[in-house]
Amino acid sequence: MYWLALFFAGLFEIAWAVGLKYTDGFTRFWPSLGTALAMLASVTLLGWSLKALPLGTAYAVWTGIGVIGSALLGIVLFAESVSFMRLASIVLIMVGVAGLKLATPA
Repeated sequence: MYWLALFFAGLFEIAWAVGLKYTDGFTRFWPSLGTALAMLASVTLLGWSLKALPLGTAYAVWTGIGVIGSALLGIVLFAESVSFMRLASIVLIMVGVAGLKLATPA
């Protein structure tokens, strides 16, 4: 259950990171509100998952999910560069996140 909470915390991290792009420096109300709510949900779920998961592992997985999702959505939504090195780096982050999950009990 804690891993599932951490996964959703990572998805909310992606939501707020992408949402920042739409807030226009927090000058647009609805995107700003959605971004703030996603931030709150992300940190709340991360905090809850820390009741059972090691801090270093949980934080690394949380940020890893956020980095991977934000980078991929940046490519899809904002036409950010797609290079071999960038994609290879995303894959390495994915491997690291999976490795942390496999190396952590429960």
